[in-house]
Amino acid sequence: MHATPIFAAALSALAGTIGPTLQEHETPAPRPNIVLILCDDLGWSDVGCYGGEIRTPNVDRIAAEGVLLTRFYNNAKCTTTRASLVTGLYPRRDGPLLREDAATIAEVLGAAGYSTALSGKWHLGATEPRRPTDRGFDVFRGLLDGCCNYFDPSRPDPAFKGGRVRVYADGERRIEEFPEGFYTTDDFTDHAVATIRSFAGRKDPFFVHVCYTAPHYPLHAPAEDIARYDGRYDAGWEELRRQRHRRQVELGLVDPGWDLPPLEPRASAWADATEKAWQSDRMEVYAAMVDRMDQGIGRILGVLEEEGVADETLVMFLSDNGGCAETPGGEDPNRIPGPAEHYTHCGPGWAFAQNTPFRRYKTWAHEGGIATPFVARWPEGIKANGRTDAVGHVIDLLPTLAELAGAALPSQRGEAALLPVEGASLAGVLRGEPARARGPLFWEWAGNRAVREGDTKLVWERRRKRWELYDLAADRTEMHDLAAEHPRTVERLADEWEAWARETGVRTD
Repeated sequence: MHATPIFAAALSALAGTIGPTLQEHETPAPRPNIVLILCDDLGWSDVGCYGGEIRTPNVDRIAAEGVLLTRFYNNAKCTTTRASLVTGLYPRRDGPLLREDAATIAEVLGAAGYSTALSGKWHLGATEPRRPTDRGFDVFRGLLDGCCNYFDPSRPDPAFKGGRVRVYADGERRIEEFPEGFYTTDDFTDHAVATIRSFAGRKDPFFVHVCYTAPHYPLHAPAEDIARYDGRYDAGWEELRRQRHRRQVELGLVDPGWDLPPLEPRASAWADATEKAWQSDRMEVYAAMVDRMDQGIGRILGVLEEEGVADETLVMFLSDNGGCAETPGGEDPNRIPGPAEHYTHCGPGWAFAQNTPFRRYKTWAHEGGIATPFVARWPEGIKANGRTDAVGHVIDLLPTLAELAGAALPSQRGEAALLPVEGASLAGVLRGEPARARGPLFWEWAGNRAVREGDTKLVWERRRKRWELYDLAADRTEMHDLAAEHPRTVERLADEWEAWARETGVRTD
């Protein structure tokens, strides 16, 4: 199903009139196919090219054959990140996150002639008019909710009182029965691979958005993948963090002058942890989930090669927020990580290691909550072995892909005005050009707040209820609060954040 006729007509009428402008001196590469891969609750240090020990050769390959960004940001939470990614806007809080006065990335690219598909998690609406097929995706299969049982999405979710059945769909048809051997990560990959095969033979380019739920809880993984990590995490989360930090320094990702933060308050010392075998099992399953996802990414790269479109396809990979410390249902060693019968999670100790070298976790506005790995590969348009410290944000993805696709950014739908895109194109950054100066970036989730302007960051933790100020060039791990030394900077940036909060409907009480 395509975008609604009225909206499609509005986009078509605007095409070619307000499209992004390329650098005048450049001869742009042909419009790429686009595969945009988003994973769920992955920490900054989990994949190999960011210092992790988990086997991720395919994500690492994307980085080695393309570019790695060290300062890319999400919105610290699943839903808000997805809303920003598909609209190029900060999330608005005065209504549904997926608004009628915003164009989606699928609608924009579809109006420019792209075939569009989504494989995986949506989490922006399960009913009309906010399903993927209502908002520009020609093809959809996956999860309309936030998470589910990986082996059987029809199983009630015990983390919610009374249980809750998740909504899994193929197009607009709900799926309620799943075959033996089903695993959501593989199903998402299967659909993405089949879709790419069907799109590759067409004249026009394609956009395939692959949204894995891995490694979001519950901790479910095939036994053969879990076995690969047997005993790997027996030394505990503090040792894992030290090992990852050492590799990050060796890779040049982390300045050795940044202080490595101590154990998070919510995490106990490994020496004091009970049920150590169960604790290790949790991280083993988490690693297996990431591993299985990477295997799927390898299959996607493989089908691009098989169809002869690998060189002309831009592949991007990122996470929707930092590692997750949430413990729905509490800590219960009787719930075994891995099999479908049990529902469990990593907890704050392992999340502390997943977000190395940063502070805090998912939902926080400190770097551990909002920093994401981001790698991109496009042989015809991006040089290999690239790395950049340019600052990027999920709101930048729509304008970036629109520029590369030669797609117009619509200003209205019929007679109704659309919100102007708030992100900045990173097309030049991907091509190896110097980053352009940009204005401040903003965050808020559940009372946690932040604004980054240049290398200066102001951050507010909901429990402490005061502003902290950091120089991220010298202290990206946010260990040295400068607020008392620079009260005018605090006041100015706080005023900017308050103005942004009013504009986007964020509650400030």
